[in-house]
Amino acid sequence: MTAPTTASEAPEAPEAPGALDGSEALHGSGASGRGRWIEHWDPEDEGFWERTGRRVARRNLVLSVVSEHIGFSVWSMFSVLALFMGPEYGIDPAGKFFLVAVASLVGAALRVPYGFAVARFGGRNWTVVSAAMLLAPTTALLVVMEPGTSYTTFMLVAVLTGVGGANFASSMTNINSFYPLRLKGWALGMNAGGGNIGVAVVQLAGLLTIAVAGAAQPRLLVAAYLPLIVVATVLSARHMDNLSPVRNDTGAAREAARDRHTWIMSFLYIGTFGSFIGYSFAFGLVLQSQFGRTPLQAASLTFIGPLLGSLVRPVGGRLADRLGGARVTLWNFGAMTGAAGIVVAASMRESLPLFIAGFVVLFVLTGLGNGSAFKMVPGIFRARAREAGLTGEAAAVRARRLSGASMALIGAVGGFGGVGINMALRQSFIESGTGTGAFAVFLGYYVVCAVVTWVVYMRRGVGGVRGAGV
Repeated sequence: MTAPTTASEAPEAPEAPGALDGSEALHGSGASGRGRWIEHWDPEDEGFWERTGRRVARRNLVLSVVSEHIGFSVWSMFSVLALFMGPEYGIDPAGKFFLVAVASLVGAALRVPYGFAVARFGGRNWTVVSAAMLLAPTTALLVVMEPGTSYTTFMLVAVLTGVGGANFASSMTNINSFYPLRLKGWALGMNAGGGNIGVAVVQLAGLLTIAVAGAAQPRLLVAAYLPLIVVATVLSARHMDNLSPVRNDTGAAREAARDRHTWIMSFLYIGTFGSFIGYSFAFGLVLQSQFGRTPLQAASLTFIGPLLGSLVRPVGGRLADRLGGARVTLWNFGAMTGAAGIVVAASMRESLPLFIAGFVVLFVLTGLGNGSAFKMVPGIFRARAREAGLTGEAAAVRARRLSGASMALIGAVGGFGGVGINMALRQSFIESGTGTGAFAVFLGYYVVCAVVTWVVYMRRGVGGVRGAGV
C-alpha cells in the first residue's frame, strides 16, 4: 500500500505487510486472513473519534451484536425446546428446569475465560472463534432432538449450548474498549440489548415452528440457525478489528479481581441480568407447569418479556449516561421489588392475567437495570483512577483496562443468577407445585440490591465523588 501512516490509522499487525488507514480499515481492505490489528486507539480524543473512531467502532458494534445475538439464541435453545418435549420424552418439569439450569451454569462459567480471551487473542479473532463454536451445540441438537434420547444425552448437549452464553462476556469486553466513556452506556446497552433479544427471537421462532409444523418438529427450529452461524462467522472474519492497546494485559484481570467494586457490581448484576436470563429460560416452563398452558399457548407468551427487556436495555444505558448509573439502578431495584410483589400475589391467587402483567413489567425493569448497571462499571473505575491520583489520558487508560477486565467477571457472576433462579423454581415446584416460594426469595434479593446500591454508590459515592460518571 502507498498510503502514509498517521496516528489515526489502523495498520496491520507486524507480521502482515502493509498498513491500513482509517478509511481502508472501515472498508475491510487488507484483511489477509492473518488478522487485522489497530495499533492506535484513543476514543477519548474527540478529533480521533470524529475522523476514524466513530465509524470503526460502529462497524465492530454491529457485527458484535450479530454474533452475540445468535449466541444468546443458542444458549436459550433448551428453554424453547422444552416446549416441544411432551410426555413421550419422559422428562418432568423439575427435569426440564434442571436442563436449562445446566445450560445457564456452563454459559456463566465460560464467561470468565471468554472475557479475558479478547486481550489475549483480539476482539475480532475471538469473535470469529466463538461464533464458529456455536456450530457444535446446534449440530448436536439437530441429532438428538427426538423421543427416546436419554436424559444424560440431553444433559451433555445442554452443556454444549452454554458456549452461546459465554459470547456475551467477550463481546462486552471488546466493545467497551472501542467507545469513549461518555458513550459507553449507550454502546454497551446496544451491544447487550441486541444480544439479549436473541432470547426473544428464538422463542418467536419456536412459536412459528409449533404453529406451522407442530410440536413434533423441533429439528426445524434448530436447523434454521446453522446457516446463520456460518454467515455471522464469515462477516466477523472479514469486517471486524482487533485493538492492540488491550492486548495481553493479564495484569488488568488480577487488579480487577482484587477490587471490591468488581464483586459489589457482580452482586447487583445478579439482580438485573441474572433475573433477565433466569426468567427468560423459566417463563414458558412456569406457564406450562403452574398454569396448564399448552406448548403453543406458552410459546405465544414467552417471547414478550425477553423482547421488551432486550429493547429497553439501551434505554437504561442512555438514562444512566444522562442521570447517573447508580441513581437509575437504585430506582430500578425499587420498581423491581414492586413488580416481584405483583408476581408473588398472582402466583398465590393463580391469576394468569396478573401473573403475565407482573412478569412483563419485571422483564422490562431487568432490561433497564442491565443497561444502567453496566454503565456504572466504567464510571466506577474512572473515579477509582482519580482516587489514585491519575488524571487525563492516564486515568482514561486505567479505567478502560480495568473496566474491561471487570466486565468479564461481572458478566460471569451475573449469569450464575440464571442458574439460581431455575434451581430455586425447581425446588419450589418439587415442594409445593408452584413457584410462589421462589418468587418471594427473588423479591427479597431486590430489596437487598437496592440497599447495597444506596449505601455504596449513592450515600457515599466512589472515591468520595458522588455521581461522577457512576
